[in-house]
Amino acid sequence: MQPENLLLQTDGPVALIRLNRPRQLNALNDALMDELGQALAMYDADEAIGCVVLTGSDKAFAAGADIAAMASKDYMQAYREDFITRNWERMRSMRKPVIAAVAGYALGGGCELAMMCDFIIAAEDARFGQPEIRIGIIPGAGGTQRLPRAVGKSKAMDLALTARLMDAAEAERAGLVSRVVPAARLLDEAMDAARTICGFPRHTVMMAKECVNRAFESPLSDGLLFERRVFHSLFGTHDQREGMAAFLEKRQPGFENR
Repeated sequence: MQPENLLLQTDGPVALIRLNRPRQLNALNDALMDELGQALAMYDADEAIGCVVLTGSDKAFAAGADIAAMASKDYMQAYREDFITRNWERMRSMRKPVIAAVAGYALGGGCELAMMCDFIIAAEDARFGQPEIRIGIIPGAGGTQRLPRAVGKSKAMDLALTARLMDAAEAERAGLVSRVVPAARLLDEAMDAARTICGFPRHTVMMAKECVNRAFESPLSDGLLFERRVFHSLFGTHDQREGMAAFLEKRQPGFENR
C-alpha cells in the first residue's frame, strides 16, 4: 500500500507508522484513519513483524480530530455513517503490541489514539489533553473511558471539564505514559523497546497483551482465571522449554516462536 497520510517503514521485525499531515498538525480525518486501519491490519498479518511503533512529528503526535471535516455534520449523518466507530476501532483488534511515541501535542482524538496503543513513550515536550468541551462536544473516541482508567476519576474529570493540558512529567506521574525521554531520543527509545519485545516469542507477547487488556474488562476473579489458563497453556510450547532450559544453563535462549 502507498498511503497519502502515513509514512511506513520497517526495521527488521519492527514496523514504524508515522502520521503525515504536517500542515494540519496530523489532525485525524477519515482518509488518515482508513489508511491507519489498513496499515495495522497489514502488519498484524505479517509474520515477520513483531511490534509496531506509531508516531507523528516533532510538533504534534496528532493535534486532534479534523474539526474542519466534522463541523458540518448533524446527528443523523454522524450516526448513519458510524462516525469514529467505523474506522477508529481497528486498534482494538490489533494482536501485536503497538507503542505510541509522542512528541508535541496529543490532543483530543490524538490523545485518544495514543491511549488506544499498548503503552506511550513521551518526549519531554509532549502535551496531552481532551479539550473537546471548548468546541461544544465531549471526547468521542474513548477519552471519557480510557483516560479515567489510566489516570483516575479526579484527574480525568479535571482534564475533560477544564480543557487544560497535561505535560509529559505530569502524565508520567499520573500513569498515562510509561516513560519520558529527551525529545532527541524519543524514536530511538521507542524502537529499542519494540526490538526488545520482538526478541521474545510472538505468541507469548500476544498472550501477555491479551491478559493485561482483560484486566480492564472483567472482574478480578475472572481476570485471574483467564491469566492462569493462558499461563498454563504456555507450558505446552517449545519456547517455554527453551527459555527455562537457557535460564538454568546460563545462556541466551534461542526462541523459535512455537
